[in-house]
Amino acid sequence: MTDDYPYPVETYILIGKISEPQGLKGEVKIFSFAGQPENIEGYKKVVLVSPAGKLSPSYAVEKCRIKGKFAIVLLASVNDRNGAEAISGMGVLIRKEDLPQLNEDEFYLYQMEGLPVITTDGRRLGIVTSISSNGVQDLLVVQDADNEYLIPILDTIVIHHDAEKIVIEPPPGLLEINSGDSTD
Repeated sequence: MTDDYPYPVETYILIGKISEPQGLKGEVKIFSFAGQPENIEGYKKVVLVSPAGKLSPSYAVEKCRIKGKFAIVLLASVNDRNGAEAISGMGVLIRKEDLPQLNEDEFYLYQMEGLPVITTDGRRLGIVTSISSNGVQDLLVVQDADNEYLIPILDTIVIHHDAEKIVIEPPPGLLEINSGDSTD
């Protein structure tokens, strides 16, 4: 699960969190919420956000290397451990316009937010309110007036999606477990 940072979602995407300083020269460990710290190597600049929602100016990414589940990053103007400690705990944002261009059949998960979810038999489940992760896979968080459904984003479940809707074929029991309607 990601931490909750208020930020302008129409402009930015939250990609991670600065967990702690790394060494004495201003480097920081960034935990990637996507589980792919190597993606951070491709970004030229980032914006930081405090838990209260205060945005920093853009920081140029001067160096980046991968160490396990973390990207070790040196940001411009963060020159020592004190500077790195000052930004620890902040969320790491990138501008949507700075995301790499995708092929025609690819999409970013954030593009699924706000779309209606319909089963293959025509049942409307609700709207995707967010994307979450259970540590194994990404999940669509789908909400209607009465229920919240957690739908794994798997090719065997998400049959179709486009800019207008998501069509799923849920395995037996998935919707009942999610809605609390299952019988024991």
